[in-house]
Amino acid sequence: MKPSSLGDSSLPAQIWNSAAQIDRIPVINTRSLMPDGARAVVIAPHPGDEVVTCGGLLQLLSGLGHPLLLLSITDGSASHPGSRQWSEKRLSVFRPQESVEALRRLGLPMHSLKWVRGGFTDAALSEEQTQVTEFISRYLRPGDVVFSTWRGDGIDDHEAVGRASAEAAERVGATFHDVPVWAWHWPEREQVLIPWDRARKLRLDTWTVARKSHATHAYASQLNGDPAIGIAPMLPRVLLERMRLPYEIVFV
Repeated sequence: MKPSSLGDSSLPAQIWNSAAQIDRIPVINTRSLMPDGARAVVIAPHPGDEVVTCGGLLQLLSGLGHPLLLLSITDGSASHPGSRQWSEKRLSVFRPQESVEALRRLGLPMHSLKWVRGGFTDAALSEEQTQVTEFISRYLRPGDVVFSTWRGDGIDDHEAVGRASAEAAERVGATFHDVPVWAWHWPEREQVLIPWDRARKLRLDTWTVARKSHATHAYASQLNGDPAIGIAPMLPRVLLERMRLPYEIVFV
């Protein structure tokens, strides 16, 4: 399911709010995911994906003192094709600024967070997967724990970056975990495609959820589409609603 379709109020029940299996996902704590002293690497296909994917986990890891590396594969400048209001030139400047503000809202230590921008082309990562894998491999090291979008998430860029991240992690001896994003917004009937046996739930307290929600709202360009040319918000209301849940789910 494409993000633009989520603004339709007539959508059928989605996996995130209807699948009984979600309540039965085993709970895991952060220390079970991250060995003491390990570096966490979050790989975001587009700016903002790091918050949508694991904004809560980033806060938990920062609180435990883990070194953090964020890789932004694209600059997200092609999110509004054909828009005059949100032209590629404007977005190439605006979206990195949004990310800086979002990370500040998460409360991450910007002086110690390493952030690398890849500059790859939006909506073309499947064709550039080999190059993306090479780029990611340059920044990983043995013992890292890597988080990126699920290789079956239903969005081409998310899946390509998930595959590239998993391959790069395997090359260097790092651990890789998928994190589903758009898959939770598939119709309930598609829940058989979710690898429930790999799913683990990280509980988030009220303040962690609140900071995550606040950080998401730093992405003004993604909260507003361009109705004049039929572009819906990239972060529709239903996704923002799901992000207020008191947990995040990763595949181990």
